[in-house]
Amino acid sequence: MITFFNKSFYIFFMLFLISLISFLAIHAAPNSFFSAGGLNPNMTPEAIEKLKAVYGLDKPLFAQYFDWIYNILTLNFGISFVSGQDVSSEILQRLPVTLTMNLIALIFVFVFSLYLGIKAAFSYETKSDYFIRQLSLLSFSMPSFYLALLFIIFFSIELEWFPIAGLHSIEAKDGFANILDMVWHLSMPIAVMMFTGLGSMIIYIRSLTLEILKSDYYYFALSRGLSEGKLLRYYVLPNLMPPIITLLGLSLPGLIGGSVILESIFGIEGMGQLFYMSALSRDYPIIMGILMITAFLTLFGNMLADLILLRLNPYITRT
Repeated sequence: MITFFNKSFYIFFMLFLISLISFLAIHAAPNSFFSAGGLNPNMTPEAIEKLKAVYGLDKPLFAQYFDWIYNILTLNFGISFVSGQDVSSEILQRLPVTLTMNLIALIFVFVFSLYLGIKAAFSYETKSDYFIRQLSLLSFSMPSFYLALLFIIFFSIELEWFPIAGLHSIEAKDGFANILDMVWHLSMPIAVMMFTGLGSMIIYIRSLTLEILKSDYYYFALSRGLSEGKLLRYYVLPNLMPPIITLLGLSLPGLIGGSVILESIFGIEGMGQLFYMSALSRDYPIIMGILMITAFLTLFGNMLADLILLRLNPYITRT
């Protein structure tokens, strides 16, 4: 209970710092959404001032910040400058797609990197180890936007196996056919996220496994004549899980941040694309709302990873 309370306090404290830094950074930007109104001959200075009063931008900076914090505590992120819609509803409409893509990619990255990293360590300095290392280096050095363009050219244009962009086909589908259609559209973006996320994880797991294979307790278990399956189950995996879970928790920000580029390239109406379009139009309520939700999901993922570590090994003390 104390650990959970400490983690919860840590999340709220970090969210407060992130909100303060983000708010000051946004308002320190050289241009604003309303500055573009000066280019419109029909937009008078009086009309711009009225719009600022509607959105509360005529108040002092500290008053704007405390009003914004109060609205966040009531789950009210304000009104979009561009669409005039509620920010919370716009984000909630797009959040499930982004979360689904990231969670599926994270699960596949965990499974494949665990298998390939352990296999490379057990087949040290063989052809399999060499191939897996080269694959991981290729994955580590491959930009996601470049790989996405290659996938579009090869699989969508040349082979015509997958759609170029979008989340659904033009023809409306119902029921299970609609789910299959969505899976068909999301296959390439998720594949790109998986491949670009494998490299560092494979190298990390391979290095950890090699250290375990050199340890005294592993040599002792090996001398007892245990099979490779039992060695893997009782000696390798239990010692691999804590650092891997920690790394997965720390990799969440990279996955969510990478979806901004991929959703824009593949034309997926997710939270990443919404953030990109809002940044171009300087729609500050949308930007601030997405920043806070992303920060909360990242901190919550790290807290969940810490709680899982405590479950796996109660003797670990984390603060």
